[in-house]
Amino acid sequence: MMSGAAAPPGEPAMREQILTAYRWMLLGRISDEKYASLYLAGGKIYGGVFIGKGQEAVSVATAMALNKGDIYAPLIRDQAGRLAFGESLLDATRTYMGSRLGPMRGRDGNVHRGKPREGYMAMISHLGAMISVVSGALIARRAKGDTAAIGAVSLGEGGTSTGAFHEAMNQAAIEKLPLLVVVTNNQYAYSTPTSRQFACKNLADRAAGYGIEGHTIEYGNDLAACLEVIGGAAKRARDGHGPQLIVTSVLRLSGHGEHDTAEYVPESLKNSKTGADCMQVTEQAILARGLATAADLERWRAQAVLQVEEAVATARREPAPDPDADDWCALATPHLADGFNNGCQ
Repeated sequence: MMSGAAAPPGEPAMREQILTAYRWMLLGRISDEKYASLYLAGGKIYGGVFIGKGQEAVSVATAMALNKGDIYAPLIRDQAGRLAFGESLLDATRTYMGSRLGPMRGRDGNVHRGKPREGYMAMISHLGAMISVVSGALIARRAKGDTAAIGAVSLGEGGTSTGAFHEAMNQAAIEKLPLLVVVTNNQYAYSTPTSRQFACKNLADRAAGYGIEGHTIEYGNDLAACLEVIGGAAKRARDGHGPQLIVTSVLRLSGHGEHDTAEYVPESLKNSKTGADCMQVTEQAILARGLATAADLERWRAQAVLQVEEAVATARREPAPDPDADDWCALATPHLADGFNNGCQ
């Protein structure tokens, strides 16, 4: 098993990488908070809201380890990673607010959005199901002669207890797929603590049982460590070393969803190093290392707030789906409809 802690970023490239990652984290946090407030206001959001507060560093580092043409399967707490991978803020907002102009055309829940043709997979389930989906996509790419792409799947520690996880990990290992499985141990599977989920000391220890490489990031609120370890694992996958299991620990700084008050989380865990907010940790590191000034941070925050407010204002003006006017044909398969030219879009 491999583990890593990032060295102090001194090179311009590392400085730019950290600042780019931070700004995606910031946009993800502010947009999550906006969706949560609209949900709590009642009637403004279609579906639930599951935010990634506290997990943005892991999410963004995963997306930034990928290249154009790679495959990414984010989960319900990956707003920051989705944006970093290329999803537009307006598309995300349209989906939450049920706009007919969004990528799902107002037809599906907000967590299931994606663009599979662009390597951005729509989530089926957060309980391990997406590993086999990405593995299948990588096998299909291989069959077509494309060996350049790698895939990444986000997962919570609760999802590692499912049969879907074990079966998919076994297949990926046998096929030696260039796959990253990034497990964010956020201490609770809904309200079930890790002590009731698994008995091993570290979930990365399971990598040896599958015959693959494992990596540990001690604190998932350390952006530099996330960038270094996940980026390094991505390089290992690209270089032909097969699946890479990366496990990190953070605290989910909200309930399972905005309907959950998370009263079961003890204060001792909230006040621990694991429970530190990755946004605050990153901002302190940026200032301490002279990567940016407090004025820079405040300016970027104001810009992100403006972006989010503009996206919400736009989505509010757009029409909702009209069941009397919509043909409801499957979005990706209009060519299969009877008659081909029946107007199905």
